Amino acid sequence: MDAIKVILGPVISEKSMTEASNGKYTFKISKEAGKYDIKKAVEEKFKVNVLKITTTVVKGRRGRTGTRRIEVSQTPFKKALVTVKTGQKITLFDQGAQK
Repeated sequence: MDAIKVILGPVISEKSMTEASNGKYTFKISKEAGKYDIKKAVEEKFKVNVLKITTTVVKGRRGRTGTRRIEVSQTPFKKALVTVKTGQKITLFDQGAQK
């Protein structure tokens, strides 16, 4: 698979930003992508060495919204937790001037 089609975007949350400081980065990925495809895409796109990949499928949740309380459901997606070699960083997850 193509690197552009494998990685759909980063997952930005409190937990993922904390793990990013430890060399673990979370991405939203294509459902068809396997661990080998993910490793190849991350190494090609960000020029880092991938040590470990963990994938999970996040179930879509249901909720009610609006004045009529219409039921809305989120689509399920697949995410990958990528661990890179010590000392390497992915600049997409830099927190800027925060300390």
